[in-house]
Amino acid sequence: MLNLKYPRAILKLSGEVLGGGKSGIDFAVAEEICQKIKQCVQAGAQIGIVIGGGNFWRGRTSGSMDAVRADKMGMLAIMMNALALEDTFEQIGQPALVQSACVMPQVAGCVDKWQALEAMQSGKVVIFGGGTGNPFFTTDSAAALRAAEIEAQVVLKATNVDGIFDKDPNKHADAKKYDTLTHDEILKQRLNVMDATCAALCRDKNIPMLVFNLNDPGNILRALQGENAGTLVTANQ
Repeated sequence: MLNLKYPRAILKLSGEVLGGGKSGIDFAVAEEICQKIKQCVQAGAQIGIVIGGGNFWRGRTSGSMDAVRADKMGMLAIMMNALALEDTFEQIGQPALVQSACVMPQVAGCVDKWQALEAMQSGKVVIFGGGTGNPFFTTDSAAALRAAEIEAQVVLKATNVDGIFDKDPNKHADAKKYDTLTHDEILKQRLNVMDATCAALCRDKNIPMLVFNLNDPGNILRALQGENAGTLVTANQ
């Protein structure tokens, strides 16, 4: 067992990361991520995952479709990713459990704090699917909600850059990286890294968020040990 600063965490993964840059699921990428998460569990961490669905469907790009219906389709896409993660974990010998924010008993049980905690304490990874179960809320908000619900010590938000910047580092060579920020600064500066609901809930519940680069999956364990592997967002400086 390692000395972990954050023994219980919510890991927020985008759906795109499972696609490996394409639509659908790249199971080689999924296995690499799951192996690193398995190492975290073996080190003593309790891990809950909130996954997005953008590798299958993004509601905001659905044109003239009704927004509520588009978001419901997104929830189904998220459940597809959640089940794929569960299967990948089980193939590498890591027990996992999917819970759904949407009622679909033939697919997964509903989100339940006590069942989730019992599962994590027994060494399972819990995958929270279906977003918040409501339209108009992103999976960032779902990550903050689940973190508050299970009393996680941190939200780990995986991205494809090294943290939070004042502008897109993929487009601007002079982009400045922040080592630390507050949730209020995220809101005031309208930094496009999480939605306002997520930032406000993390602030109000005093849940730090670490935004880091998943291109090095080893950053997950480093973050749990307290290393600032990206940008740390807290309620107060």
